Amino acid sequence: MIDRGLIHDAIPHALSATHLEGLGARHEGKVRDIYLQPGRRLLVATDRLSAFDRIIAAIPFKGQVLNQLSAWWFEHTADVVGNHVLDVPDPNVTVGREAQALPVEIVVRGYITGVTDTALWTLYDQGVDRPYGLDLPAGLRKNDRLPTPVITPTTKGGPGEHDERLSSAEVVSRGLVEPRLWAQVQEVALEVFRRGQERAAAAGLILVDTKYEMGLIDGRLVLIDEVHTPDSSRYWQAASYEADHAAGREPEGLDKEYVRRWLKSQGYAGEGPVPAPPADVVVELAARYIDAFERLTGQAFVPGAQPAEARLQQALSAYRA
Repeated sequence: MIDRGLIHDAIPHALSATHLEGLGARHEGKVRDIYLQPGRRLLVATDRLSAFDRIIAAIPFKGQVLNQLSAWWFEHTADVVGNHVLDVPDPNVTVGREAQALPVEIVVRGYITGVTDTALWTLYDQGVDRPYGLDLPAGLRKNDRLPTPVITPTTKGGPGEHDERLSSAEVVSRGLVEPRLWAQVQEVALEVFRRGQERAAAAGLILVDTKYEMGLIDGRLVLIDEVHTPDSSRYWQAASYEADHAAGREPEGLDKEYVRRWLKSQGYAGEGPVPAPPADVVVELAARYIDAFERLTGQAFVPGAQPAEARLQQALSAYRA
């Protein structure tokens, strides 16, 4: 595990991004700045605290963990499905191809959990009939393992068009994804998730659920965005899950839920000013992200310096059309 003092010392410098002159940099998504040119894009992972509306507090090395862990997963699932990655020339940088993103996000769930209004447990607990078009067994408790992993698709779009609950039948009937491609998407998602569960189990973790974003390059299905990171996936500690679950406690995890619970403890309910996490919370979250990286990959996490502008220019130039 990385020295927590090093994490603490890096806090003042964590919120940063490298800007390339003349390339029209624009922030897109939650953890990356995108530099566009025809047919190519340079994704620069930055150390932003993401996945929470309007939070911009800095988490040291977070962007590097997301970038490097995603690159590791892309490599280890390439025999199942391709990806958009061309190169990872720096811990902060992924050079990727433009992809035609599918208008559907694919969430695979191995356990029934969550607290949002789209979470499978929330709908099940409210008595919603066949949430996401699924036939679930009666008598499930929150955080129970599901008999088999299930797919709960949602729309991916702009304001008012995002996170709309869908069934697989609706994905096809509304023309969001054509039937043959949707069947392939589901098959790929379940296989990548199965592989993620196996690797997590070997690392003493449980891969609870995850979000996949997929797209097309020249008509070929590919994974895009992040894969099996603590931002895109929920991980629980396997050693304590059974005891936590039996006692009705929320299982201990290595993901962004740690900060969500802290925000809730501060009275934040999604509206108004967002409390800035103090240094001890920041250090703990960074340590958990790094721990997830090291346990899943079996590699020591080595922080990289923020890339110099010349380094990024060199990476981009290598893939000019």
